[in-house]
Amino acid sequence: MLCPVFLRELRDPVTRLRGAGKAVAALLARMGIYTIADLFLHFPRDWDDRSSWIGFAEAARAGTRAHARATVVAHEWFGYGRMKTLKLRVDDGRDEASLLCFNRAFLERNMPVGCSVVVTGKFGLRYGELQSSAFEIEGLDGEGEGTVKSGLLAVYPLTEGLAQGNVRKLVAHALADYNRHIEDELPPRLREKHALMAKREAIRAMHAPRDAAEALRARECLAYEELFFFQLAVAQRAHSRAEVAVPRRVPKGILRSRLASRLPFKLTNDQEKAVAEIVTDLGTARPMARLLQGDVGSGKTLVAFFAALEVIEAGGQVALMAPTELLARQHAETAAGLLEPLGVRLAFLSGNVEDAARPPLLGAMAKGEVDLVLGTQALFSDAVEYRHLRLVIVDEQHRFGVLQRLALSRKGPMPDLLMMTATPIPRTLALTVFGDLAVSTIREMPPGRKPIVTHLAKAGNEAKVYEFVRRVLALGQRAYFVYPLIGESTKLELKNAEEMHAKLRDELFPGVPIGLIHSRLREDEKRATMAAFKKGDIRILVATSVVEVGVDVPEASIMVIEHAERFGLAALHQLRGRVGRGQAQSWCFLVFSDKLTEEGKARLKAMLETSDGFKLAEEDLKIRGPGDLSGTMQSGALGFAVADPIKDLLLLEEARIDAFALVEEDPALLSEASHPLREVLRRAPPFGEAAAVS
Repeated sequence: MLCPVFLRELRDPVTRLRGAGKAVAALLARMGIYTIADLFLHFPRDWDDRSSWIGFAEAARAGTRAHARATVVAHEWFGYGRMKTLKLRVDDGRDEASLLCFNRAFLERNMPVGCSVVVTGKFGLRYGELQSSAFEIEGLDGEGEGTVKSGLLAVYPLTEGLAQGNVRKLVAHALADYNRHIEDELPPRLREKHALMAKREAIRAMHAPRDAAEALRARECLAYEELFFFQLAVAQRAHSRAEVAVPRRVPKGILRSRLASRLPFKLTNDQEKAVAEIVTDLGTARPMARLLQGDVGSGKTLVAFFAALEVIEAGGQVALMAPTELLARQHAETAAGLLEPLGVRLAFLSGNVEDAARPPLLGAMAKGEVDLVLGTQALFSDAVEYRHLRLVIVDEQHRFGVLQRLALSRKGPMPDLLMMTATPIPRTLALTVFGDLAVSTIREMPPGRKPIVTHLAKAGNEAKVYEFVRRVLALGQRAYFVYPLIGESTKLELKNAEEMHAKLRDELFPGVPIGLIHSRLREDEKRATMAAFKKGDIRILVATSVVEVGVDVPEASIMVIEHAERFGLAALHQLRGRVGRGQAQSWCFLVFSDKLTEEGKARLKAMLETSDGFKLAEEDLKIRGPGDLSGTMQSGALGFAVADPIKDLLLLEEARIDAFALVEEDPALLSEASHPLREVLRRAPPFGEAAAVS
């Protein structure tokens, strides 16, 4: 996401560099490196401090990397046939160590017995000797240090077949031949304000720092630049929306009052506040752009219905889009019970609506004979037209891409936008992708809800969990069993929904009606199964993560998630939120295998310690890093080459202030095609795509 100035010289292929023949170029291409600019932006993941000598044993005791002058004292071999591997025995003057030369048999020739070398690597005590299999070795010229580099050396992400030395040499050649062509993109006054290095110096210092302080300073400069240009795109979106005037007919709120009077309960304070904020937005001259976030079961959908009634009473149409047909149909059923008695004309549209029913439905929408249409991505297909679409509601917005949301919003003349999420957005990410949106937050849960009790169970102890489930089922309650796979996998030894459905039905809970639901079933089968589970004709529902959203069965009080370590923290929290929706006490059992990664342990520990979705969102961000909340990808990093919105929060806030101030001061940034900053934004695809939301 870092924006290089794409001068012709920086677009030169890497093959222009000495040492970058066809074979090396093919290896670089695996890492997305094709041009000089790509190579400059392939930053080190770390730096090796080779400013002092550290012996093998000393480094092993301290857990650091050794950097020692040594002598090769012997060549040995172990293994047989194709697995035969060279072992170099080296002596640093105090201790001997073994270098395991996997796929490096050529070192027998290059490093003969008796030669002087410098060895750098991580050592440990194995099989009674100091060993290293991940090391660098360089020959010394007699007793001198030859060409061995000292100080800080870059450690790059690599691909198989490419060594650190290869990349370092290529980068050194690139810096010598092309670094002078790098120009600054940041406005000079911002570079002066924050005392930032020139970009060519920052690039050089990232790859070849003089010391650790310079490397950190270079990283901070480039991180600020990335965050600034990201925030500039966010500021552009906000400014563009603020410039649009929307004609309004402000209703009296009669439909909202009627819905409130029909509810058998009172809205929570947070719900009332959210409704008031949305109604205020809908009364202003500019289009609304608001994010409604709240924990699982906090009542966001009801708030969205109040928003829809405000628009419908003013003569507009509303479209509510959900990521799955299961969730969309649940919203439609809820709307039918709450809104149809008020005279609201409803429709449901998905890809599975029968062909015969589709033309009259589309015709009614185009004529304005439908007030609220609920559905899936089918709502923004080419054939769909609206007479007066004034409000777009996107539920579980993180499951949709930017372009999908944009396609739906283009169905009307700059409609208002309400995005909802049950995965609370941490403050750091709210300042990035959603920095141009107003945010309403629902923290209060409806009264009467009991906290869900969460237990961890190690694989092998499932019998205790199953016995507990039997006791709760005997009380008339229902249970979910969730698995990471639909069917058997040839690659993963995991329990799957299809096999466990049969086992639970035939062996573990004989006589208990058990259903199965997953994404490969037809929609009518899924609907029938869910209806039976809601009625109580099915007591145990075996599923995959398809039930993560869109399932509301108050009588279900037990959630068993097997291989819980295979699920992300947000998914675990969403699944746990499927229970605890009634008055009865509810439980969630997280069954995990003994093959736990550190990240898996952190997720399960977080689930055990809190049920607060906001705290879990922050913890999830710490564990896995920022997801791509711009929505063009459903997972993965935001695409920053250097910046980390978590660690660089202060930089992020500074960049945000600077970017919004610049757009406010310089409206030409939005209109002049020749503006240099506009040109920089145009060249950076992630920014350009994000800006398209406006």
